Amino acid sequence: MSEQIEKVRLDLSGQDHGYEVVIGYGILEKLGELVESSVGGQGKVKAGVVCDENVVGTWGEKAGEAMRATGWEVTSGAMKVGEEFKNLETVGMLLDWLLEEKLERKSPVVAVGGGITGDVTGYVAASLLRGVPFVQCPTTLLAMVDASVGGKTGVNSKWGKNLIGAFHQPGIVVADTQTLETLPRRELLCGLAECVKHGVIRDEALFDWLLAEAESIHRLDKTVMIELVKRNVAIKAKVVMNDEKEAGERAHLNFGHTFAHALEASTGYNQLKHGEAVSLGMVAAAEFAVARRLCDGVVLERLLAVLEALGLPVKIGDVEGGAVAMPDIDALVEVMRHDKKVEDGKIRLVLPTKIGGVVIVDDAEADEISKAWEIIR
Repeated sequence: MSEQIEKVRLDLSGQDHGYEVVIGYGILEKLGELVESSVGGQGKVKAGVVCDENVVGTWGEKAGEAMRATGWEVTSGAMKVGEEFKNLETVGMLLDWLLEEKLERKSPVVAVGGGITGDVTGYVAASLLRGVPFVQCPTTLLAMVDASVGGKTGVNSKWGKNLIGAFHQPGIVVADTQTLETLPRRELLCGLAECVKHGVIRDEALFDWLLAEAESIHRLDKTVMIELVKRNVAIKAKVVMNDEKEAGERAHLNFGHTFAHALEASTGYNQLKHGEAVSLGMVAAAEFAVARRLCDGVVLERLLAVLEALGLPVKIGDVEGGAVAMPDIDALVEVMRHDKKVEDGKIRLVLPTKIGGVVIVDDAEADEISKAWEIIR
């Protein structure tokens, strides 16, 4: 295990205490003691470990062993992943299993996997016995830098993505960058899209660092990957601390996402990875901003340059496999009208004013949005 361990702390108003995001290489072997130090209960209650079925035999097994080694009684289960399984049916099955296993109100529920595993398991933890301790062990870059931090949990509805859920903060997030070594390349790229997003909305230095370190990131350099996760978690943490329930500033984290969610829904949630949709959504949002004269064309050019250097799609035909067809633009706009961020029937968009700053507009017209979509065709 690497000796380099970084920590980012979130202190939230209205909470008895905040929590830490612990980042390092090989730290999953310390999971038992980390969970005990954050939520307590060792040797007194049973812990539930919910694992992405794709990593059950690797990181799920390691997580369970690490907890048992420090005295925890553990019950483990696997869940199918994919947007088609991110639903209330999966939640119900997990709740039935954990209730059958007689978990108590002090029993931690641990999520081992990517963003879908964390989102679903977090909603289960929020619902079980009206709320039990929740622990995030993200095994994808996307989950480490974004989904595991901030307490958003939930599932999809036929009406759209993440429309059913709750805010339920974890007691601790354990981000072991060693897990990224088993991550498929396409999944790694998905996480990089959120890193680019953080650079655009808050941190020009991070944006430039991503371009400079693109090669090291693709090599999964241990020091660089820990730094990558730490810098991005710090941005997400600061935004969440300022606006836990998304009343204002936290909406900035949705840069590119209104477009992205429409793409995902219109392609059946099974053709595009979330990060690929976010990459394309950021391009469309930046094009909209340039057309509105909120920023100059250099912002879009720089965005395209960093996305391409990191291997992310900037046209829908760039998506791996090249088989994703551009959905009907009128249909995309209609899907955007059902986005959970719509207020008073108006589509709200987060748009860049520069690299490092964004604004929210709520007067986007359908024809403007349609023109912005054209850039990814």
